[in-house]
Amino acid sequence: MARLHDLYNQTIRDRLRKEFDYANVNAVPRLEKIVVNCGMGEAVDNPKALDAAVTELATITGQRPAIRRAKKSISNFKLREGVPIGCSVTLRGRRMYEFLDRLVNVAIPRIRDFRGVPGRSFDGRGNYTLGVKEQIIFPEIDYDKVERVHGMDITFVTTAGRDDEAFALLREFGMPFRRRTATAEADQADADQAAA
Repeated sequence: MARLHDLYNQTIRDRLRKEFDYANVNAVPRLEKIVVNCGMGEAVDNPKALDAAVTELATITGQRPAIRRAKKSISNFKLREGVPIGCSVTLRGRRMYEFLDRLVNVAIPRIRDFRGVPGRSFDGRGNYTLGVKEQIIFPEIDYDKVERVHGMDITFVTTAGRDDEAFALLREFGMPFRRRTATAEADQADADQAAA
């Protein structure tokens, strides 16, 4: 069993149950899956760029990526329906927890000028998406063999129905969220009030 899965079963679940006062242990939010998506717009002109992205994503996640194809034709982007333009991997179970462990403890601390991941990237239903600008933060990638630096989106799908529950779950797993200052919260409250 993965280290973070053990941690969830032994401590995190009990902490979240006390924090949100759940009557049933099965109501405690848990991590369902992690989806790693890599969009390669330049794959239309250069198909080898997609092959490199597929290989790197397989190395990072330990699972073979699925090729994603264009759903519509868009003439401005020289894009035809059915052309491969990206790849994605859906991680569950042991591989998901091992990837999360490597992401939080090894890859994210390697980001240059890192001040924490933004805490505002929740979708309102308890899912969190993190954008990574460079695939070279992962130690599995050999920097000398990288032809082109590209980013990826990492989506954490939880069983939480609300963002605050999902935030607490990911915080317990060690996700280094950016600390919000009192002035930043006041500015955000003013902006929300002005928008309403």
